[in-house]
Amino acid sequence: MVGQTHTWEAFPGQSETLRLGWVQMDIAWEKPEENIAYLEKLWQSLGSQAEVWVLPEMWSTGFSVSERAAEDEPGPALQAMRTWAQSYNTLFIGSLKVRTPTGHLYNRAYVVSPTGEWAYYDKRHLFRMAGEEKIFTAGAGRLITHYKGWRIAVLVCYDLRFPVWSRRSEAYDYDLLIYVANWPAVRAAHWEKLLPARAIENQAYVLGVNRVGTDGTGKAYLGGSVLYNAVGEVILHSGGSEGAFWATLSKESLEAYRRAFPAWMDRDV
Repeated sequence: MVGQTHTWEAFPGQSETLRLGWVQMDIAWEKPEENIAYLEKLWQSLGSQAEVWVLPEMWSTGFSVSERAAEDEPGPALQAMRTWAQSYNTLFIGSLKVRTPTGHLYNRAYVVSPTGEWAYYDKRHLFRMAGEEKIFTAGAGRLITHYKGWRIAVLVCYDLRFPVWSRRSEAYDYDLLIYVANWPAVRAAHWEKLLPARAIENQAYVLGVNRVGTDGTGKAYLGGSVLYNAVGEVILHSGGSEGAFWATLSKESLEAYRRAFPAWMDRDV
């Protein structure tokens, strides 16, 4: 397995359930201020509905494969996530286009705790069909966040096509696997097939969070954000509507299934 796994304790405590929320939004192209303002308004009524909120890939700009609207760390969008996390006592997850002091660009998925601290995962598999690998730098490591007794892994969009990278193991063990994405309508059928496959093969909850609308390049997005249980059954599907969604996960249900059907014990190493 390429890369190292970093484990981060985001917030102590133990909880047998987890209220997981996500936002399916029509992202204003390369306009961070508009996207931040949209979410600010949304949180005024919904911020406390979930213990974890997940936003799509590059939620502040759209999947813009250029240096335009990239932010230095910590930029306005990350600062907004920190403010929301602290204000609503909630874990926030979402990826941003980030420029580091060395001048490298990353598609960086942030996990921001209620204390305002953050950790991140840099997208490993860059989407060459859009030239992402020519502009961005690929990540080399993975991240597991421990939050209220739940182990949460976060990957980004094109990573979904590479099952070895997401394989659950002793070194990369999780209860919930999240994909933040800008997954276009033309390949929506792949999204619908690959997400439950990841849930089934890893015996874990899997959430895919996508956007809706049309981006600045003319690509259409159907949404289809969806949460699966470890059996590959749909818990909640967002359809094509813009808005916020949430559901409650059960640790006992997950662990009972893993005990009853321990396929993970026969995995290849």
